[in-house]
Amino acid sequence: MNLNATLFFQMIVFFVLAWFTMKFVWPPLTKAIDDRRQKIADGLAAAEKGKADLAQAQARISLMEASAKSDNHSRLVEAEKQAAALIDQARREAEAEKARIIAQAQLDAAQEVQRLRDTLRSDVAVLAVKGAEQILRREVDSKAHAQLLEQLEAEL
Repeated sequence: MNLNATLFFQMIVFFVLAWFTMKFVWPPLTKAIDDRRQKIADGLAAAEKGKADLAQAQARISLMEASAKSDNHSRLVEAEKQAAALIDQARREAEAEKARIIAQAQLDAAQEVQRLRDTLRSDVAVLAVKGAEQILRREVDSKAHAQLLEQLEAEL
């Protein structure tokens, strides 16, 4: 076979593979990443909302404290205890919710990244074998094909 024709056909196969990857592989990957990014942003917004709720609770507590100062000393002591308890409770709830949301977002992101890597790894292996099979123009039997896929997945 002519060397120029071989190079020409290899270029065609390469461009077809590149087009296929850009057309069918990258859009789902980028969409999944953007969806995950949006979920994380929503989780962080919820954490910020929790902080805002904490600030509102502290403002209410400040109002309670101001009204309690006008009352006698025992009411003042009781209001301070309630305010401190409400602040502590609101702070603990907000911190717990924030930690839970962040931990869940990180876990989901890690799982999604691992799933996408595994999917991409298997897709690349299949495409590589198909491309090699077309380039070499020989048929690969199913055992050799399966072994080659497993080897490529292990290497990737």
